[in-house]
Amino acid sequence: MKALRVFTWLTITLLLLITLTIAGLLYYMTNNLPDVSTLRNVQLQEPLRIYSADDKLIAEIGNKRRIPVSLAQIPKDLINAILATEDHRFYQHNGVDIKGLARAVIGLVTTGEKRQGGSTVTMQVARNFFLSRKKTYLRKFNEILLAFKIEHELTKNEILSLYLNKIYLGQRAYGVGAAAKIYYGKSVGELNLAEMAMIAGLPQAPSAINPIYNPKAAKNAAAMF
Repeated sequence: MKALRVFTWLTITLLLLITLTIAGLLYYMTNNLPDVSTLRNVQLQEPLRIYSADDKLIAEIGNKRRIPVSLAQIPKDLINAILATEDHRFYQHNGVDIKGLARAVIGLVTTGEKRQGGSTVTMQVARNFFLSRKKTYLRKFNEILLAFKIEHELTKNEILSLYLNKIYLGQRAYGVGAAAKIYYGKSVGELNLAEMAMIAGLPQAPSAINPIYNPKAAKNAAAMF
């Protein structure tokens, strides 16, 4: 009986120490995260555009092509298609999709490989604006904490707008506005359903399946919709 009491006491003490350590780590990391309120006034990088005297575009200077658009300017069908592939529960979760994250963890445990999956739109906003793209467990943990903070600070539509204007879509296009112009020479509001389907498939592998680099792969990705 004495041995059992000692074992029980040691077990409780160990669990308490682990709990306190995790709580302390969470407190430290949470208080050292970037200020997500800056996302309300973020200035998205645009290329320098040179126009002629009659207001025709002559050239664009810069590595990134971006045409910022409001959420109201983006067709609903395009938004729905992108959410269907990237985060179909976007309007239901609070920044982290526990089900999706659990699937990613199970995949890691069963295969031993890090695979895509588990990252919500909010987590991608956290990564794209505040974190590096280097795949580490610490970055993923920071990504989760930042996602909760972002959801607390911004509305769903504000988060979605940031995502759709920031996401890389191949051919130096950042955001759906630039993708529409580069691939089809149109504004995003002028896209037809087939063109929207193609753009919606790009976030999965923008460099490999865009219609300029690989038309066949782009067509196959668009066919999913």
